Formats: sequence, structure tokens, C-alpha cells
Amino acid sequence: MNAPVKFSIIIPVKEINGYVRETVSYVLRLNRTDWELLIVPNAEERSEWDDPRISVIASGKVGPGLKRDMAAQTAEGEILVFLDDDSYPKEDLLDVAEKHFADPGVAALGGPALTPPGNGFWQRVSGTVFLSKFSGGAPERYVPVGEPRETDDWPSVNLMVRKADFAAVGGFDSAFWPGEDTKFCLDLIKKTGKKILYVPQMIVWHHRRPSLIAHLKQVGGYGLHRGFFAKTYPGTSLRPAYFVPSGFLAFCLFSLLIPFMPSGLKLLFSAGWLLYVIALMKALLDFMKYEAFPVAFCGLGYVFCTHLVYGARFVQGLVFTRRLVSRLR
Repeated sequence: MNAPVKFSIIIPVKEINGYVRETVSYVLRLNRTDWELLIVPNAEERSEWDDPRISVIASGKVGPGLKRDMAAQTAEGEILVFLDDDSYPKEDLLDVAEKHFADPGVAALGGPALTPPGNGFWQRVSGTVFLSKFSGGAPERYVPVGEPRETDDWPSVNLMVRKADFAAVGGFDSAFWPGEDTKFCLDLIKKTGKKILYVPQMIVWHHRRPSLIAHLKQVGGYGLHRGFFAKTYPGTSLRPAYFVPSGFLAFCLFSLLIPFMPSGLKLLFSAGWLLYVIALMKALLDFMKYEAFPVAFCGLGYVFCTHLVYGARFVQGLVFTRRLVSRLR
């Protein structure tokens, strides 16, 4: 290697694909050389890259969390960098991270995952859903927002952690997917006493889902796991905001009875729908800070469907799921 390894970049994947090849091309453009890249597919595959810093490690058919644990055991860097197989980093990613890891009280860093410029119309619509708090999103996860600050739950699409702290909590140690990152962040804070820092300048790009069905399948998985985690890992998942979509679903179902309601109750439900429309209009204004009007407007339909599907799957995870079995992509 040209320099001692400081960063070990780890990408779990089912098999080498076009997205991973794109990711590798951007990793090779990072503006420093003290890194290694560990790609972890299910089966044994020959490395396609003539670079000694890039390794391909077969894991067998296990979840992304366990793939990351396996790679971490052989990683040489003091900082583990977790990316998804369909994400790619900005060239200064490691420089930004190094500045914040200078604080010994920081165990991990998380940054936003932006929609790539080359994503198609419906991919951009899918990403738009999350760009406003009024749509139920967490904009800081998808665009740079504000200044660095503490957080207690961050997705593994753009997450870095000190290897020593990672080992101290036993890694992800989880077959959950999605949701393995929620459990890991909870363990990290509780067991190390250190903090996770949100760094808006630590940027990767993350491809969005290409259709409404694919989008709803993704958010439905989030809802199912969050509902299950609300009773299993309440430290970061038993929060009122996560219950709101399920409440909205119930509101929609009861709204079907409006023709049979007394006038006072009709007025109450009408006011509820008015508030929802106002929230959507505010969300539209937020969307238009980042996207053109046609994308932002179509995002409103995605928002409504997202609320219903997430709400239903959250109830499924909270009430009806006793044992959650995650499926690989």
C-alpha cells in the first residue's frame, strides 16, 4: 500500500453489480490514499480491480449487518466507513470525517445521502418525499442541514465509526435488515458513553427507488422494522413521531364514515383534512427548495401513499410481529 491504512471502507452487497462498480470508481477518486475498500458479496468472486487496496470477501448468504461485522474483523483501518452498495462518496468525505474524529468523545459520524444528479424523474420523486418534516421526513438525512450536532440514530448508508468502539459493542451483531443500524447506534451510545455526530458536510449520493411500487416496498420495510423496534428497542424507536402515520391511517379509515356522522363530528374530520392539506402545501414549498415543481408536485402523491403504507406496516410490526425475519435484497 502507498500509505498506512486509516480508513476501511466496507460495502455489503448480494453480488457485484453496476452500482458497486460505480461506487468503486468514486472511491478511487477520493482525495487521499490512506484507505482500503472491502466489498462483501455472498459468493466468492474475483476482484475486477487491479488495485491492492480493494478486496472482495465472500460472506455466504447473510444480512448486511453480519457482512459488515465480518469485514470489520479483517479491516486494518482505525476508522470503519460504511456505505451501501448503491451509494457513492464525495471526494472530500474522508477529510471531513478526520476533522471531527479529532474529538475523542466522538464514536461515530453520520452524514446526508443526497439524490444523485443523474437519477431519473421518478427516482427524484421518491427522494423528494423525505425532504420536509411536514411530510414526515428527516431532511437532514437527505440534504445538508444546519451545523454538526449530536444524534442517536443514523442509517448505515453514510456512517463511520471508530474500529475500537465498533469492537467494544460487538459490531452490528444483527440479522435485521433494514434496522440493523438503529440497533447498532443504540448499543454504541449506551455501551461506550460516547456520541454520534451528524456532519452535514460529510456527503454521499444514494440512488432512489425507480417506481412507486419499489418506493412503497422500501418504506413499508422501514415501517415494519420501526414498529417492531418500538417494542423491542424502545430507546430510540418508541417516539410519538413514528406513530403518526398509523394514526393518520386510522383517521383515513374513519373518514369513510363521514356521510353517517353527526354534523359536529363531520366538522371535526373536515378540519383534520384541512390541516393535512396545509401540511402538504408546506411540504411542497420545502420540496421546491431542492427540486423543480413537477417533481415536487408528484412527490405529494408519493407522500400520501407513503403515510398509509408506513402506518399499516408499523402496526404490523408493533402488534402482530413476534419474531422479525429480515430478507436480503
